[in-house]
Amino acid sequence: MYHVPNRYDDFSKISKTRFAQVGDTVTIQGKVLEIKNEFTKSYKRIQTAIVEDDTGTIEVVWFNQPYLIQVIHQGDQISLSGKIGWFLRKKVMESPEYEILEGEEPIHTARLIPIYPQTYGISSKWLRKQIHKLLQEDKENIEEFLPQEILNRYHFLNLYDSLLSIHFPKFIDDVDLAKKRLAFDELLLLRLTALERKKEWEENLKGHIFKIEKYKKRIEDFWNNLPFELTGAQKKALDGIFEDLAKDKPMNRLLEGDVGSGKTVVSAIVMYVAFLNGFQSVIMAPTEILANQHFKTINELLSKFNLKIALATGSKKQDLEKFDILVGTHAVLSEKIKFRKLGLVVIDEQQRFGVEQRGIIREKGENPHVLTMTATPIPRTVALVMYGDLDISYLDEMPKGRKLIKTWLVPEEKRISGYGWIEKQIEQDKVQAFIVCPFIEESESMSTVKAATKEFETLKKVFKKLKLGMLHGKMKAKEKQEILKQFGERKIDILVATPVVEVGIDFPNATIMVIEAAERFGLSQLHQLRGRVGRGDKQSFCLLFTESKTELTVKRLKSLETMFVGAELAELDLKLRGPGELFGTAQHGLPQLKIAKFSDFVLIEETKKEAENIFPKINNHPKLKKKIEEQSSSFISPD
Repeated sequence: MYHVPNRYDDFSKISKTRFAQVGDTVTIQGKVLEIKNEFTKSYKRIQTAIVEDDTGTIEVVWFNQPYLIQVIHQGDQISLSGKIGWFLRKKVMESPEYEILEGEEPIHTARLIPIYPQTYGISSKWLRKQIHKLLQEDKENIEEFLPQEILNRYHFLNLYDSLLSIHFPKFIDDVDLAKKRLAFDELLLLRLTALERKKEWEENLKGHIFKIEKYKKRIEDFWNNLPFELTGAQKKALDGIFEDLAKDKPMNRLLEGDVGSGKTVVSAIVMYVAFLNGFQSVIMAPTEILANQHFKTINELLSKFNLKIALATGSKKQDLEKFDILVGTHAVLSEKIKFRKLGLVVIDEQQRFGVEQRGIIREKGENPHVLTMTATPIPRTVALVMYGDLDISYLDEMPKGRKLIKTWLVPEEKRISGYGWIEKQIEQDKVQAFIVCPFIEESESMSTVKAATKEFETLKKVFKKLKLGMLHGKMKAKEKQEILKQFGERKIDILVATPVVEVGIDFPNATIMVIEAAERFGLSQLHQLRGRVGRGDKQSFCLLFTESKTELTVKRLKSLETMFVGAELAELDLKLRGPGELFGTAQHGLPQLKIAKFSDFVLIEETKKEAENIFPKINNHPKLKKKIEEQSSSFISPD
């Protein structure tokens, strides 16, 4: 019943055969005078019927549906909905929807007809029949669970009428009323389920209390020894984290910040605090490239304080007997790796790990504190839905000295001069560049690699004086590392890559990011790719190439020239394109909304307010409480 239509065909106009005009979409109801299979002159099989009402007759034609003569019989009262057209110089009704009238209200004709998202072998007609049957036969089991005061406050339809109206509306306005009610339910249940999980986390789990005040001097010494000054946003995030660590409940916090905002430094400080308190830490990253990057950064920051830092990836496992911090990919989940006293789990780009993987790493210790991080720009309203059971810290400030990345949308006619400018920059300033080719399909595949390889060969002819390298997700780990090593040693001037490597590349000498077919990416993804340059003190640039000239595409891409905050860009993308590609194809484990939309900020705020009002007195609403228990397993948990 919650598999809702994505559109409706309007067959509500009932016409008499005599008055039906060519081009009209109408419903005709009458008696079948005859039905038969025929062959056209070109040997195509067609089915023809003559249908009569009190004003005359009309011929009906279907194509290649021989089973119809077993279903429709002479003498049947029939309802037909479809378009009137010309066939063999006659006015006919072509391939209409049909149903035999047997005294019941029509569900496939003569009304607004729901059209559903379908899969192979299941038609909208079959779905329509099953859902209609359920709504008729199961009415008493469709219990209203929203409190009456909420129904009154928002002038909602009751649950049964909402389901009936979304599937079989009498008028198109009924659909909007039903959708609002059902979307409210979906968001409210998500929010209440998150609050329930948060309550269970706080009530049932006993955490390790980290002494913050005791080690305040050593923490400050660590801060003062950093080669840069922490931003106000980093200090604010650390205040919230330290407050959590000092409690006897395990921390469950999300740290959200743009690429380059300093999340790794914050996690390193928190891991140092865990070390001071006698605990081990683990940081889990989704790719080997990112794990190696974290290992390098954390080593530089913490090894001087006598911490032992180990690395565990699919291709590399070093001395895992004794360590204070373990950095790695999902390889850290291996049963062979034993933790002495795990007190802190840091999960980077957590939506790329499944719920099960995140659960396994937590179970490696006794209720360790959990800090999850993401560079995916998430509008704050969306975060309310997705991460309702997490406390959230935002790094909305870039490190001091960072320059804004100058971003230009380059029209196709200026591509050649753009290439000339890139070559001049690289030769004059001894800098490096990335050129990113988009996915052809939903995920990295051999055809994607082939397309990137073709582009690589083309670019070698364009940049004859420069050295080019190539990086894609289908390469072996050693090959990737070798290419990145050469790029780091400046033996490669331009790195051509697919977006699968967007995470974890940090080369301060790379100052130019070129993105091909930029219209294929969401603004959030473009912003993340752009963040791969601008890591040093040199001015950096991002060039967006597109062959698209549509007004919406140009408007979207132009926004990157003036907007530099990820969450704001994500919010704009929601308004312009809807939520479909907000998080990119590589982001898994995000909750899917069936009816509600992430872009409905007003409804999200309303459900947040209602959930927080209801939750403390949820026992007063047994039907709603039962619904939360039933539904909690069907929503993907972000923790």
